[in-house]
Amino acid sequence: MMPLTLANSNEDYTIMRIGGNPEIKRHLENLGFISGERITVINIVDGNLIVNVKETRVAISREMAQKIMI
Repeated sequence: MMPLTLANSNEDYTIMRIGGNPEIKRHLENLGFISGERITVINIVDGNLIVNVKETRVAISREMAQKIMI
C-alpha cells in the first residue's frame, strides 16, 4: 500500500483504505473515494491531484490525497 500522492499518472489503482478523522473520511466518501473503488490520477498540478473516480473527475489537495491509500 502507498498513498495516492505516489501514484503515476494514467495508471489504474484500487483504493485500499481511507485514513484521517471521521469528518475527513465522510467527506472523501461523499466525493466517491470508497475502499475497493478504482481510481486513476489524471494530472498533478502544484502537488494537488486531478483524479478520475466513479467516472467523475475530482480535484483534491495533496493533504487529502495522502489519506487515500492505494
